[in-house]
Amino acid sequence: MTRRRLIELDDEPTELTDTYHPRAIAVGTAKIRGGAVTLPAALGHVGVRVVEDVTAQIPLEEERERLRLGAGEPVLRLARTTYDATDRPIQADVMLMPAGRQQLRYEIRLGPSQPG
Repeated sequence: MTRRRLIELDDEPTELTDTYHPRAIAVGTAKIRGGAVTLPAALGHVGVRVVEDVTAQIPLEEERERLRLGAGEPVLRLARTTYDATDRPIQADVMLMPAGRQQLRYEIRLGPSQPG
């Protein structure tokens, strides 16, 4: 199952997102209440690990038009896969974001948690 959407902030396009779920998870589901992010959890598939890859690229013409970008303006492409406790992929997302309108921030904790 694929869900495609254009996300806007203050009437300005900020992201094109495609979300994919394995057929075994999505089969028989109707409209997704609460959005694509809630579907796996609602069906008992809880994400415990996420892998993201970020690249920069020049968008295709249709993507450029939908994001209202000028010729030659790059986008960030973020590909995210969410895995459950059995290391099975339960959701994949591909997001295209105008590079000049985004900031990506990651906070990563390594090693075991330390008491505060």
